[in-house]
Amino acid sequence: MSLAKGLFVKALIAALLLTSAVSVSAQTAAPPAATPTTPPKLIVAISVDQFAADLFQQYRNHYTGGFTRLLNGAVFPSGYQSHAATETCPGHSTILTGMRPAHTGIIANNWIDQRAGRPDKVVYCSEDERVAGSTHDSYTVSDMHLKVPTLGEMMKARDPRTRSVSVAGKDRAAVMMGGHKVDELWWWDGKTYVSYASRAVPPAVQRTRDAVAALIAKPQAALPLPGYCAGVNHPIVIAGKTYGQGRFEREAGDAKGFRVSPASDAAVFAMAAALVQDMKLGKGPQTDIIDIGASATDYVGHTYGTQGTEMCIQMAELDKTLGDFFAVMDETGVDYEVVLTADHGAHDATERQQQRAMPMEAHMDENVLAKQVGTAIAKDMGLPGSVLLGTEGDVYIDDTLPAKTQAKVLAEALRRYRAMQQIAGAYSAAEIMATPMAKSPPETWTLIERARASFYPERSGQMVVLLKPRVTTIVSPAGGYVETHGSPWDYDRRVPILFWRKGMTGFEQPLSVETVDIVPTLAATIRLPVSGLDGRCLDLDPSAATTCAN
Repeated sequence: MSLAKGLFVKALIAALLLTSAVSVSAQTAAPPAATPTTPPKLIVAISVDQFAADLFQQYRNHYTGGFTRLLNGAVFPSGYQSHAATETCPGHSTILTGMRPAHTGIIANNWIDQRAGRPDKVVYCSEDERVAGSTHDSYTVSDMHLKVPTLGEMMKARDPRTRSVSVAGKDRAAVMMGGHKVDELWWWDGKTYVSYASRAVPPAVQRTRDAVAALIAKPQAALPLPGYCAGVNHPIVIAGKTYGQGRFEREAGDAKGFRVSPASDAAVFAMAAALVQDMKLGKGPQTDIIDIGASATDYVGHTYGTQGTEMCIQMAELDKTLGDFFAVMDETGVDYEVVLTADHGAHDATERQQQRAMPMEAHMDENVLAKQVGTAIAKDMGLPGSVLLGTEGDVYIDDTLPAKTQAKVLAEALRRYRAMQQIAGAYSAAEIMATPMAKSPPETWTLIERARASFYPERSGQMVVLLKPRVTTIVSPAGGYVETHGSPWDYDRRVPILFWRKGMTGFEQPLSVETVDIVPTLAATIRLPVSGLDGRCLDLDPSAATTCAN
């Protein structure tokens, strides 16, 4: 399989599609004058993991492929994952449910369940912890923790003929977007594409497995560096390693290098195209849906940061991948509707930020960790060990303590956290639950309102602790990640939301909207009644007409 110039998706699509009649090119169709009023036959929902609004803005003038097409649609550059817990699992749980994490139940990637029969009590968002011998790192993938239906499930409830497909580079992306009732659900497990144990492998997925295995078996030369990447082509040393000038070269057999590269996104989109073709999605009397989770941007960001050649190349290659995928979709003749967004944003590496006019950037002090605070409290109160457990911002009190002791621990923990220099806010569960859900624009929300939007009492901590702006949860980059996300601040909350359909009249709305608005918006275009959601319908017709009419 030839991979000219390091561009992957054309070769992968050619290897996976069953017909050679498909001409892959990234041409942008000129839209007719009127916005379509009939329901589309296929919904294509795309999540680009860690695609911050800031990153979209940084590169939007350089896009020439798939993003160019999307920029001719309805553009909402200030979409919000409005909750405080801006992680992958909570973010994906909002995209196709129309509900915030306070209702989806997906409060974080991991949380503490002190009833769990495992030593560390940590539960992963997309696992079934009831499986004997499993851990949050070695688990059986499950949808059991998602408490609400997805759009695909709503569509199936109305018309059982609806086909729902979900593919992604991460299990939590595929599961949280696909939901509980899917026809095909596939993700990368570090070695190949897998699904639940009971599922047969369809030919499209097997072709993907074979093509990707062949790709990984060969070395990859450095990818071309676009000229506009010159401004970020600067080395920086972080924890003894040099970053900022990488170009994704890798040795033969390097599956980890494949995952942290544009090639992994290309493979997911190629598999999606093959499944659309094989299953004839969008060609029946009903509307079908396919969800695509592009995970490489997140892996690239965590590994290299957002402001080096690595991310610049990733953005260029993703643009080309999207263009080639859309071209294949055009060839099917299906009337399809696209939405593209992200599960959260991100913040560049602390060390590079400090060099770029942000000297106040800082790593989180180790003394902020729940275990450290809990150990200090236990010592002062004459108790053994640590009385606190924590995952990111959620802090839990040891439930083996007497109720009165737990109350004293809570009060003391809040006092200590609120006195810390790096802490913006520390709130008890009672304080959070007493806070009404915000109804104002998401950029105006208070910190406790942001915490409320991702607080689910059965899983959240007895308190939530939020860091100040520009303080990263990474204590030391020597552990692997050089940047991350998860804060309540807008650089992690803001994401683009882009809609496109052939024939629609394009426009841009710079004011804030939310990812929970996606489901009611898409539902309106397929005339699917929905109610009781956290989101609202966004009118995709800029004229006096509306796509939100009942």
